[in-house]
Amino acid sequence: MDANRAKQILEMKDTVPVRLDGEQSVWIESVDVANSMATVQVGTNPLNTQTVAVDRLIEEKKH
Repeated sequence: MDANRAKQILEMKDTVPVRLDGEQSVWIESVDVANSMATVQVGTNPLNTQTVAVDRLIEEKKH
């Protein structure tokens, strides 16, 4: 995904499923649009955060 879409998801009231590298479920905590980076919480552990390139994030499409 791109940085602007990651920022949109962060600001939405609805929950949007996002995966890191298509595998791990993550919550977007912050987005650095200028550098195309995002800080995400991996899984359900609030202490497990990573800063990753937004192009590693994949939005799951609702069926």
